[in-house]
Amino acid sequence: MKYSTKITVALPLNEFLHKFNNTENMKHWQKGLIAAEHISGTPGELGSKMKLIYKLGNRVMELIETITHANLPYELHATYTTHGLHNIQENYFSQTEEGHTIWTSDNEFVPLSFTMKLMTKFMPSAFKKQSLQYMVDFKNFAEKGTSVANA
Repeated sequence: MKYSTKITVALPLNEFLHKFNNTENMKHWQKGLIAAEHISGTPGELGSKMKLIYKLGNRVMELIETITHANLPYELHATYTTHGLHNIQENYFSQTEEGHTIWTSDNEFVPLSFTMKLMTKFMPSAFKKQSLQYMVDFKNFAEKGTSVANA
């Protein structure tokens, strides 16, 4: 399953990336994030790995993020692997004439289990909705300082 989401954030590209690439900021725009643990490599650089742990309702989900391509300030690609699912995410950043940042995220979800195959087939909008929600939450955090950590 593949899809693309896009959002404009009213910040210059360098300021956007400073907030986006700060691991400490992730809890403010990724609802449910309870831990981000560096595993290997230089954070944010090609080949680096990080373990992300989320609490979603009564369920705890652990993901491994691997940076697969880093051409900042314009591109940052990563994979996210968890039980039953592999997400390939390509993020592109550009600056408008007004000094705002356009963030485009291309996602491909590859199901690794029967349950995830069913979810990607019958509930594809749930994946896109969640991706867009993270983007909106980042926009609100970056522009207004609104944090989902306190919600």
